[in-house]
Amino acid sequence: MEHTIDRGIGVAVPSHSTIRLARESDYDTVWPILRDVIRAGDTYALDTQLSRDAVRDLWMDTPRASYVVEDEDGIIGTYYIKTNQQGGGAHVCNCGYVVAPFARGRGIAEMMCLHSQDEARGLGYLAMQFNSVVETNEAAIRLWEKLGFDTVGRLPRAFQHPEQGFVDARVMYKWLGEAV
Repeated sequence: MEHTIDRGIGVAVPSHSTIRLARESDYDTVWPILRDVIRAGDTYALDTQLSRDAVRDLWMDTPRASYVVEDEDGIIGTYYIKTNQQGGGAHVCNCGYVVAPFARGRGIAEMMCLHSQDEARGLGYLAMQFNSVVETNEAAIRLWEKLGFDTVGRLPRAFQHPEQGFVDARVMYKWLGEAV
């Protein structure tokens, strides 16, 4: 796969792909991508029947920032970044990532995660935490580990998978700041 370096984010990205802040007008394209992942109910601990407006609030309005990945096919992925906890935990962010089904396997999730780490540092975060990585989401776990995230906890039977029943969820964490 050919890559280019986007000097704005400082990471290698698949050729012809760019990441930018999401605009309100992007939601008509982002909604079906998010809707289908949420309705499947196998990766996100969300109500599978969330309305279009509730998902817009969750993904576009409430987070500190939301981004889209575009290429010649249009919007092919999206992610958000938000503060994971308030007060003494406000230096830790949380992100959520979704890739359009037709764009999976092309390195888009990796590109978004690398971009989100740069953005997190720019926003003043010192760590990133994924609160509930479903154990059956093996591709995500492999990718997060490859990118330096550690499993710091397991939540036994914390996720009810639509086909596999109750499965564990992982808490995954990466320190982004200076070494302690």
